[in-house]
Amino acid sequence: MPGLRYRAIGAAFELLWASQLPVLVRRLSRARGVIFTLHRVLPDDAADFSPNAILQVKPDFLEFTITRIRKLGLDIVDIDEAIRRVETDEPAKPFAVLTFDDAYRDNLRYALPVLRRQQCPFTLYVPTALVDGIGEVWWQALEDIVAGQNALAVTWNGETEYLPSASLAEKQAAYTALYRRMRVMPEHDRVTLIRDLAGQYGFDLARQCRDLIMDWSDLRTFAADQLCTIGAHTVHHYELAKLETGEARSEIEQSLRIIKAQFGKQPEHLSYPLGGPSSAGPREFALARELGLRSAVTTRPGGLYAHHRHSLHALPRISLNGLFQSRRYVDVFATPALFSLMAK
Repeated sequence: MPGLRYRAIGAAFELLWASQLPVLVRRLSRARGVIFTLHRVLPDDAADFSPNAILQVKPDFLEFTITRIRKLGLDIVDIDEAIRRVETDEPAKPFAVLTFDDAYRDNLRYALPVLRRQQCPFTLYVPTALVDGIGEVWWQALEDIVAGQNALAVTWNGETEYLPSASLAEKQAAYTALYRRMRVMPEHDRVTLIRDLAGQYGFDLARQCRDLIMDWSDLRTFAADQLCTIGAHTVHHYELAKLETGEARSEIEQSLRIIKAQFGKQPEHLSYPLGGPSSAGPREFALARELGLRSAVTTRPGGLYAHHRHSLHALPRISLNGLFQSRRYVDVFATPALFSLMAK
C-alpha cells in the first residue's frame, strides 16, 4: 500500500489530469524536452509487499507511453540528439528520451520487444560489477530478506535491534527503517550490513544478482540493436557522494574502461546511481566533466531547457514510477515544466 506521500502525488496527478492544465502548460512552456527514468519492465502485478514496485512498469504501459508521447507532439530521440537539441539556437521540436538504469534482465525479455516494435531509441546505463555478477542489488535483496522473515535481528554498532516483520504493515515498517538507515550510512558500511543480513538469513546475494541483471552476453544482444545507446552507471552502483574523491572518480573511470573493453567503444553518457542530491552533487558533476563524458543524468525531477547546455553533467530526469501506471497520467509525465516547478 503506497504511503501518504505517494497518495498525495496520486491525488495531484488526478487533479492535474482532470483540470487539463498540462495541455496549457505544454503550450506555454519553454521546456525543450524530457528524459524519462525507467528500471524494470515486468508483465505481472507487484506483490502486496513490494517496496521496490516503484521501479517496475508493465510492457503495455511502456508501449502506451511511447505512442501517447508521440501523439502529444514529442519526438522520441536518443541521448545524443537530445543534447544537440538542448545546445542548438535553432528552433527544434520538443523531445523525450527513454533511459533504463541497472541493466535488469527483464529489459531484454519484456522491454526490448516493445522498443523494437515502436522503433523507439533508448539508453541503457550499465553498472559493470552487477553485470559481472559480483555486485549486490541491495535494495531488492533487502526487500526479499524482509519478505521471507517474521522477525529480523539487526546489529548496529555492536547493539542488536529486533524488528518484527510478520504482517504486511510490519514488513513495510521494517523495510523502511532498514532502507533509511542504509541510505545515510557510509557505503562500505552498507555493503557490510547487507552481506551480514544475507549471511544471517541464508540469502544468496550473488545468485540474485545473476538472476536479476543481464550478463555481458545478454548485453551484447541488447547493445547490438541500433536503437540502443550504452551508457555508464559506475562499477558497483555506489552513491558517489558518500565516497572519497579518488574512489568516486575510479567508480566512473573504471566503468568506462570496462564497457570499452567489452564493446570496443567508450560510453559518452553517465547515470549517477540513485542520483538524488545526497547521491551526486557538484563534485560528482565535475568528475564526470573532467573524465570527458558528454552528459550525465541525475534523478532530480524536471525538464530540459536551453540553460541546461551549461550543466550537461547534472541533467534532470522524470521517473516513470510504477505506482502511477494509469494511462491518463502519461499526459502529466509528458509535461516536464510541472516537475521543474515542483522541484524548486
